[in-house]
Amino acid sequence: MQITPGDLAMTTKTAPAKGPSEALLLEIATRHFDSIETLETQNSDRLDFHDVAVWANRSALEAAYAAGLAAAAKR
Repeated sequence: MQITPGDLAMTTKTAPAKGPSEALLLEIATRHFDSIETLETQNSDRLDFHDVAVWANRSALEAAYAAGLAAAAKR
């Protein structure tokens, strides 16, 4: 299949979606995972790896999804 200049005229340029703010990610993490105080790498297994219950994971994912929906609605 060959692309012609007319084919390219049909495309539109859109701004890339902005990612979530660090503050929002930290808020979701600290609200749903008691042992997490920062999302920065601390170079310590004890501080960088956490045991997390599946229901806490699910709750955090639902919060992140809801935040994404809210952000999309504002666009």
